[in-house]
Amino acid sequence: MTITHNGLLSAIDRIAAAMERDFDMLNAADGALGDGDLGVTMTRGMRAISETKDDLPEDIGMALFQCAQAFTKSSGSSYGTLVATGLMSAAKTLRGKDHIDPEDMSGLIAGARDKMQERGKAALGGKTVLDSLDYLAKALASAENKATAAAQAVDTALKDFRDKPATAGRARIFGDKSIGMDDPGMLAMQSVVKAAVARH
Repeated sequence: MTITHNGLLSAIDRIAAAMERDFDMLNAADGALGDGDLGVTMTRGMRAISETKDDLPEDIGMALFQCAQAFTKSSGSSYGTLVATGLMSAAKTLRGKDHIDPEDMSGLIAGARDKMQERGKAALGGKTVLDSLDYLAKALASAENKATAAAQAVDTALKDFRDKPATAGRARIFGDKSIGMDDPGMLAMQSVVKAAVARH
């Protein structure tokens, strides 16, 4: 699951298509527990990244940096800011490299999780996208088949937190009403990850 420059470009295409496909689903899920605009945020963000795709440098770190900038410019939402923060974290680690090694994936995701947690001031276990990233980082640390492990991790995170109340993020204001409902940010991350690993 080594990710090259061409692999990154292909993943961008797949993720952008997934966000278009899941536009209504993400807006509806976010409407139940938030502002109802997560589909808008993710679709606009990926469209902005797609528009810069042909100009992304071979340096994977710099390419991710430009993706983060594009996403930030497309949306001022809190989730968009967190996504850009995670991308920036990976970009800094990967600067100067022309690929991503499979064994580095867990650390990159853990680093993104930590920076996003720092930015969003949410704790793990609060039923947010941070929990999806935590499951991802842990699953990828020991898995041989990284793609399968990643897809399973985001599914498991959603399943494990579905019947828990949200205690972080905007959904926390709904308290026990969020029990039995999927967190919108976790749903978005599920779509992103499954699209990203679809060819592996």
